[in-house]
Amino acid sequence: MTNQDVVVSEMGISVGAALPGPGGPALFACRSAAAGAMSMRQTYLDLAAAAKAARSASCTWAEAMRASSPTRSSRSAADVDEFTAWVVSSSSSVVVVVLLLATVGAVLARKHPSALSKFEQIAGASKGKKIVMFLDYDGTLSPIVADPDAAYMSDAMRAAVREVAKRFPTAIVSGRCRDKVRNFVGLSELYYAGSHGMDIKGPSSNPESVLCQPASEFLPMIDEVYKALVEKTKSTPGAKVENNKFCLSVHFRCVDEKRWNALGEQVKAVIKEYPKLKLTQGRKVLEIRPSIKWDKGKALEFLFESLGFANSSDVLPVYIGDDRTDEDAFKVLRKRGQGLGILVSKFPKETNASYSLQDPAEVMEFLLRLVEWTRKPSSSSMMIRPRVS
Repeated sequence: MTNQDVVVSEMGISVGAALPGPGGPALFACRSAAAGAMSMRQTYLDLAAAAKAARSASCTWAEAMRASSPTRSSRSAADVDEFTAWVVSSSSSVVVVVLLLATVGAVLARKHPSALSKFEQIAGASKGKKIVMFLDYDGTLSPIVADPDAAYMSDAMRAAVREVAKRFPTAIVSGRCRDKVRNFVGLSELYYAGSHGMDIKGPSSNPESVLCQPASEFLPMIDEVYKALVEKTKSTPGAKVENNKFCLSVHFRCVDEKRWNALGEQVKAVIKEYPKLKLTQGRKVLEIRPSIKWDKGKALEFLFESLGFANSSDVLPVYIGDDRTDEDAFKVLRKRGQGLGILVSKFPKETNASYSLQDPAEVMEFLLRLVEWTRKPSSSSMMIRPRVS
């Protein structure tokens, strides 16, 4: 997600730190909103800015890693306890902040409604158009698991994706190594964009298939950094460094939270020697990528052009993803004014997507409904076979 991707309950905790007294900037924003002086969205952005300012003043690596890695268990236990303690210990006026934050969450939920509840609306927008499907993998087609090497998709999900690919050009866009995610999915008829879109290849059945690797020159550096990170982090139990060919992932899902800050410093110590690489954060993962202008959004544009749809107005790209890196693709669709972005998340988030789904189970249901819809005589969507230029 983007830097604006702040979950409501996390905002509450962060804003609490930014409210030393009744004159705090976030409380002022909330009071103004309560008086109707500004829009709810502006209130959200003001609160997010206040939270960000509070974090920048005294944010440790552990706090940043925790903020970027929301989990259901942490919200229902530690985060909720901390949030409750803050509310109880604060003045009664701060309750206004809590109530408005809850309202903002409800507004965001209405702004990005369920793709299942709005399926007929989506189907209507698809009539007469050629659908092109883009799917993230982890957290979208497979559940998030403790061991990244065990993130298997179910046979039922694989069957659903296969049915979708029979009807529409379909691409998997993942931060994983392309070969690894292809092995997970196990479908040769798809397009695969690994390493956050820096390694793209078309269906293996086509010898002249699309191939794009804009970061090839970084391969020796990535291998060198991988070895350094493995050595540097081996003292941290549970840490796992994954080589995704054109980028690296340092997973900390199995690391004791007390060690998160130390792990972050270890990674930072290695990366500072490589100014051509950048460090970003995802869900329980630190990611190291080349500092080039390429991301999942660029990958989507490249595939769109390779498929011959760059200047087509009768095409409807649909992108489904759960991570902050998928926001780059959502932004591209929003900027084009063409296509649908669907965020996979159980919690309200600020996003550039148009719709939402809660988890991989709902993703599968949506895909199956889309397949079923194409079978109806009343459906006039154009089913097209993948093609390469």
